[in-house]
Amino acid sequence: MKQLVELNDVSKVYNGNRSNAALDSVSIGISAGQITAVMGPSGSGKSTLLNVIGGLDRPTRGSVVVDGADLGRFGEAALARFRRTRVGIIFQFFNLLNNLTALDNVLIPAQLAGVKASDARRRADDLLERLDITDQRNQYPARMSGGQRQRVAIARALINNPALLLADEPTGALDTRSGDQVLAILSDLNRSGQTIVLVTHDERLASTRAHRVIRLVDGAVVGDRTGAIRPVVQAQ
Repeated sequence: MKQLVELNDVSKVYNGNRSNAALDSVSIGISAGQITAVMGPSGSGKSTLLNVIGGLDRPTRGSVVVDGADLGRFGEAALARFRRTRVGIIFQFFNLLNNLTALDNVLIPAQLAGVKASDARRRADDLLERLDITDQRNQYPARMSGGQRQRVAIARALINNPALLLADEPTGALDTRSGDQVLAILSDLNRSGQTIVLVTHDERLASTRAHRVIRLVDGAVVGDRTGAIRPVVQAQ
């Protein structure tokens, strides 16, 4: 199976303090078409790992290759283009712009990527329908429930057809019912071929929704096991 993400000896140190590395010599490959859960206690490096994979942060040492692109070879402009077109990111607290409607929030990445307006609008409408929030398209985030806002955030992350979807505690700010609905959406996306890497504290989520569970402690990989579900998508 194709390796969509490859990290080789990746470390991340802040303020030159090597004794307290956010990531410590991490070497992992992540297969296309799977859901990979990253777990660990607070401060274990989970979000830093996600940021390095998504090109939001650069490692202090080591290489990161995503969808065939060596991120270390990119300047800032090229890295920004990479993030816009090949990676979608879902945040725990949604990160929606409160002065824009749901539809306009979804359209932002497409506009930044220079997608033709009519094509972007068609794609956004399709996503809002797929995620069952068409009726919220003209609503502002403050007037929406947490579950609805997270669906808008998922649509925004998918607008540019990313090869990789990253989710940082996607259910952490939701009640159980809304969280389960979001997890069902992510599972459905995966069944249609979407590769997903998600950070979670929820053992139940990792055990029931992931093909693979990676566990971090103090920035190092201390566990790497097969999840409860088997791969259903074979990359070509």
